[in-house]
Amino acid sequence: MSVQARLHATVPALLPSSQAGPPELSGLPGRRLLVQRSDDEVVARPLDDGYAARPGAEIRFPAPWPRRRGTWEVSPDASLAVFAGVHAVRAVEPSGATRWEVRHGCWYGACREMHESYDEYAEDPNHRYPDGGSVGFSADGALVWAHVRGPLPEGELGPDTVDEWLVIDTGTGRVLARANAESAAAGSLHVPHPADPRRMGLTIGEGQDGAPLRLGSWDGERLDVTYVEGDLCLLGVSPSGERLMTVSHEQDTLSVRDSDGHPLEGLEWDAESVIPPHPDAPSDDPEETPACWDWAGGFVDETTLVVSTVESDDEWGEVRHWLLDTTGTHGLRRIIYPAQPSGQPTALGNGAWATPSESGDALRVWALEPVQ
Repeated sequence: MSVQARLHATVPALLPSSQAGPPELSGLPGRRLLVQRSDDEVVARPLDDGYAARPGAEIRFPAPWPRRRGTWEVSPDASLAVFAGVHAVRAVEPSGATRWEVRHGCWYGACREMHESYDEYAEDPNHRYPDGGSVGFSADGALVWAHVRGPLPEGELGPDTVDEWLVIDTGTGRVLARANAESAAAGSLHVPHPADPRRMGLTIGEGQDGAPLRLGSWDGERLDVTYVEGDLCLLGVSPSGERLMTVSHEQDTLSVRDSDGHPLEGLEWDAESVIPPHPDAPSDDPEETPACWDWAGGFVDETTLVVSTVESDDEWGEVRHWLLDTTGTHGLRRIIYPAQPSGQPTALGNGAWATPSESGDALRVWALEPVQ
């Protein structure tokens, strides 16, 4: 079964693709930002509900280190960019002023130095390919959550702590809480709760070793962390915040879970059983041409997921995106686009999803029905 996608908007990139990473849409419905990172800066453009630029809306944040040396996020109101680097988390204002910095252990595994600046290792070939953490803003922008390599200068949580999860006051940079992430990350990604600014998801990649999932809750005094059982990649949170979408580390199982990470009955889909064989594959035997879920997608609305099988389809030609109805009414339906899609989909939570253009110079926003 298939369903036709309707092009809702085309959002041009802010910077040439030859000079920068791909454009991304961040934020929640009604507070969207188009953001893009080069080695020298992050550029953000607030968008209206139709994904058009708001008047006088381009904001630039000078970057403290090159793009390959960390990750970054822009606050919901586009007043601050926070960079998660090899040795520190730094908050930068549009003027280029550092609002605050939290130093931590070095993400290059063999290094035990507490670097004071990027210049200390900028030319060191041994620091060329470090592991890394990430940062995420709470839905209201008041908190920054940061996944860092321990220790912090003021001491370790314990002798066996490798990675730490921090809650930071956005305005002052004060570390409000710390927890042991109980991981040895190669990389990570924060997934904010859309309805509750006190809650955050952290999906961690340990390479071939696993994919720990952590769910955090901050009540103003205490940070509680749920260490979800299994190796799972958190891809999205439903608009209500009551449902989570995960894919197993092996990419064979897609599931919808409750807000505490427990699987919901009947909402688990095995790739081998559910995904139809690729029409151009030389065999329809799943053992010979296995399909897998991508680590991509999310909630189009409270009960509909957008997912993809780009990684396993690419070998056979045309890649496929899907809508999955979790109510059981429609099941898995292939999305038919006016033109072949490029890359993987990003769910937007308001009945729409986005895909990159073939040349990487724009994002295309798709919908089945008019976006409210």
